[in-house]
Amino acid sequence: MEESNYLEEHLEVVKVEKSGLRSAYAVAFTCMIAFMGIGLVDPILKTIAKQLDATPAQTTLLFTSYMLVTGVMMLFTGFISSRIGAKKTLIYGLVIIIGFSCLAGFSETIEGLIYLRAGWGLGNALFISTALSAIVGVLAGQTEKAIIMYEASMGLGMAIGPLLGGVLGSMSWRMPFFGVATLMLIATFAIAFLLTPIAKPKKKIALFAGIKALSNHKLRSIGIIALLYNFGFFTLLAYAPFLLEGFTEMQVGFVFFGWGALLAVASVFIAPILEKRINTYRTILLALFFFLACLSFIGFNAKTPELVAVGVIMAGLFQGLINTLLTTIAMEIPDIERSVASSSYSFIRFFGGAIAPFVAGKLAEIWNSSITFYFAAFMVLIGLAFVIIHNQYFATKEEYEEA
Repeated sequence: MEESNYLEEHLEVVKVEKSGLRSAYAVAFTCMIAFMGIGLVDPILKTIAKQLDATPAQTTLLFTSYMLVTGVMMLFTGFISSRIGAKKTLIYGLVIIIGFSCLAGFSETIEGLIYLRAGWGLGNALFISTALSAIVGVLAGQTEKAIIMYEASMGLGMAIGPLLGGVLGSMSWRMPFFGVATLMLIATFAIAFLLTPIAKPKKKIALFAGIKALSNHKLRSIGIIALLYNFGFFTLLAYAPFLLEGFTEMQVGFVFFGWGALLAVASVFIAPILEKRINTYRTILLALFFFLACLSFIGFNAKTPELVAVGVIMAGLFQGLINTLLTTIAMEIPDIERSVASSSYSFIRFFGGAIAPFVAGKLAEIWNSSITFYFAAFMVLIGLAFVIIHNQYFATKEEYEEA
């Protein structure tokens, strides 16, 4: 009788684990498509600027409006998802993205496109912040695995997005926006049918919980490091395409495909290995240093498109390491609910992503493209200094106790 009960309990556990894994894959697949939307516009930035008679600085506002709204709204996604449930929040976010990406495809002015990308950012905030906590939630007790899955989907999305953007953009700059809407529709069905309902938290999250969480020194410090790092990240993503003079939409797509592929490989395979062999602290220091070197290399060779392409692709390797390790640390802070930690951390880092494209465009207008990337490298250098100052936050539990 006892053996029969044991088998039944074991089968039930296996069934729950399979259901959780299926749900995690469904959310990760949808995350991949969502992140495709970020990089999808890279190959068409120059075309949009030309056809809508916009300057590079105006065109980079497509990233700024999108990232700014995404970052600010992320502070309140925990409040929303704790009331209507994670699954509904994900679906509503996707529906908003579908609507605004379709409208963006019909836009006739750069100003209209900037505002529509802001609306797109609202849907993105509801989806991305909730998605991270959802994957961590359905893979209970496997935080590191969940974050690696999330970062891998981000890397794949960032890799495939520009490639698809290049293919569709070679037909018309409008096509990538319609492409995103179609993919997001598929993603909505994936979430609706494959994600098992996630129980609402017993305690509802307060409206300003995301803001209050920033009083936690560790979360705030990791967030500031992420903000400074993301300044370099989004300078590269938003402005590097303008340095690829003579490259077609497809060629720009291939450059960022290589970048995203290395980002994904580093996130999934290299980050865990280096973390175990040389620890988190040293891995992040090395990754930030080499990312800084890549930005400086791009700045020094700003007038040589082929070398800019090499710098962009190589940067993906180090960005993949930084993304995974910083996110893991932020999501494992005690006494802060994961959905709240995800919202607060994402707000800070996306705020850096919002500022960077606009500043990059302005610096290039006032001085030149080299200064743009040197400044981005300087911001990453400050981030590296913050890591050294707050090195205790990057130690494992065992290392911290020994210290």
